Amino acid sequence: MSIKSDNRHLYLQVIDRLKQDIEAGIYKEKEKLPSEFDLAKQLGVSRATLREALRILEEENIIIRRHGVGTFVNAKPLFTSGIEQLNSVTNMIMQAGMVPGTIFLSSETQGPTEDDIRRFSSALDEEIAVVERVRTANGEPVVYCVDKLPGKYIPESISWEKESIFDILEEGIGRKITYAVAQIEPVGYHEKVSPILECNPETALLVLKQMHYNEMDEPILYSVNYFRADKFSFHVLRKRIF
Repeated sequence: MSIKSDNRHLYLQVIDRLKQDIEAGIYKEKEKLPSEFDLAKQLGVSRATLREALRILEEENIIIRRHGVGTFVNAKPLFTSGIEQLNSVTNMIMQAGMVPGTIFLSSETQGPTEDDIRRFSSALDEEIAVVERVRTANGEPVVYCVDKLPGKYIPESISWEKESIFDILEEGIGRKITYAVAQIEPVGYHEKVSPILECNPETALLVLKQMHYNEMDEPILYSVNYFRADKFSFHVLRKRIF
């Protein structure tokens, strides 16, 4: 198909063409694309047009540009979920046909911070449990998790190495999480988290911050999860309001 076969902006046609070539396997995952000069020549467009198309493809996480090295096709995420769905990491991994696992890093109780007091409506002398874990898929680290919950919600006998913290709360103290308020933001290389998740320097992370509530609207759990952006993608269903 000729790049100049319709009336749309050329960079949009370039985007469609490169997506089709990637889907057809002409350019494979993690494969380096031709140089800008060669690619622009093949497509019959200017380098400025090509750069605009590549910029958008990079924003869509379809390609990744490594400074001084070249442009590569990004690997497709293994896990995808609608962010409007309250789905545990365990279920996301299982739905992808992989085996979930947990690497326990640490747990401690500490006095509440100002943010904890605000989030949980905690008293100044109420302890807060902080748990750090790494979630794995078929043994590969994919999510770094920091979970906070008031000390009163911690079961007497507890194993933080159990996969789902939702199950820990429900089975241990009968607290069932029914909904959450979430915030998601992308970050680049993280000095602490990226090495734990065995990320390359150019691999981005998606940070999902969530406050979880039970059916009585009580704040039960605050979590900060760092997802490998090359493994996970999230989407949102948006409905038009009339």
